[in-house]
Amino acid sequence: MSGVQTITVEMGEGDQRLDRWLKRRFPELTQGRIEKGCRKGEFRIDGARAKPASRVAEGQAVRIPPIAEGQSVPPFKRTKMPPSQADVEMMQRAVLYRDAHLMAINKPPGLPSQGGSKQLRHVDGLSDALRFGGDKPKLVHRLDKDTSGVLLLARTAEAARALAAAFRARETRKIYWAAVAGTPKPEIGTIRYGLVKAGGDAEKMRTLHPDLVAETRDAKHATTDYATLSMLGTRAAWMALVPVTGRTHQLRAHIAAIGNPIIGDGKYGGSSQENLGDGWGAGMGGLSRKLHLHARSLRMTHPFTGAQLTLTAPLPDHMARTWQMFEWHPDDVPADPFEDMS
Repeated sequence: MSGVQTITVEMGEGDQRLDRWLKRRFPELTQGRIEKGCRKGEFRIDGARAKPASRVAEGQAVRIPPIAEGQSVPPFKRTKMPPSQADVEMMQRAVLYRDAHLMAINKPPGLPSQGGSKQLRHVDGLSDALRFGGDKPKLVHRLDKDTSGVLLLARTAEAARALAAAFRARETRKIYWAAVAGTPKPEIGTIRYGLVKAGGDAEKMRTLHPDLVAETRDAKHATTDYATLSMLGTRAAWMALVPVTGRTHQLRAHIAAIGNPIIGDGKYGGSSQENLGDGWGAGMGGLSRKLHLHARSLRMTHPFTGAQLTLTAPLPDHMARTWQMFEWHPDDVPADPFEDMS
């Protein structure tokens, strides 16, 4: 058995769950071993007890209890293969905004924000293509792999700290567009279901009544504002969504929970899920099976100039085709429908 170790979270390893960080460092550690160790206080972050879902940050010290021989700490490795010319051009075409401090890209659907054990091609790994004569830009928030839209990156360490603080303080406003099965009732509202990991191997969240959050282990409160922008009879709706909180799969789980799964969402909707009324589920005939969820805009105060920035991303091709089929026109709705409806 090896003794107690203290490992510093290195550059590029920050802002990820403790259990995922541990599995990258110790591939043979099981989820059960990690969860048991956290309950017993064996795994700690900067001396404090931690949960598997606690997030590590660069520079923090993680206490590792004695582990079996053969589970020694491998050095943190990055994939150093340079981006292909096609990826360089793709990433540079995706840039929506750039200044000396930060940039925003329109993340394509299907491209993860950050790598994992099975993800070798991702925004973080391809961001060398976005240096433009400066340092490699750093992610300051995430989008799900299959979600497209506005993704912010910091071009300096100072900007990364300032932007991360703005996200933590909820000083940014993000509006997502989604095409959903059925039509929400009421057309405008707020969803306050709590969220907790559903269990099993696949990462999936389940919803629960807000009153049950306090008594449910690892559950968290979550809030989503929504507004219906247009309807296709009773079959489909174009929705604007604002995640007041930022939980894993929050929008997808919340919208499915009210009976309107996002089109193309096999995890929370699925082609077999029926919609009350006409039987249309999340997989509608003739439409792309890709997820129809897009981070349309992000509004914030620039941390260095004080200017008000509103960054807007065009729809990805598969959603643009759906909008055209349903005769929905992006220019026909306000940039922030929640202000317009207040």
